[in-house]
Amino acid sequence: MQQSVSLSVEIPEELHLSVQHYLDVHSGWGQDRLFCAAISLFLMQNGVTKRQVSRIYLDSLFGQQPESDKEMIHSN
Repeated sequence: MQQSVSLSVEIPEELHLSVQHYLDVHSGWGQDRLFCAAISLFLMQNGVTKRQVSRIYLDSLFGQQPESDKEMIHSN
């Protein structure tokens, strides 16, 4: 089961505006999905070879829900 951690970060306003514009145009994407894809891609490009990081990237890229979210949906 994948656990989530909440982050609070400050980013440049121009980056924030660009993220907001992207999310407005691409309704299938959310802020959490975008940041998971971006952070996991950054880590893979910089030498992190953990399978879990690759899985998070691919799930984010293709819109798959993390296993913990799937379990919550099926249990309701």
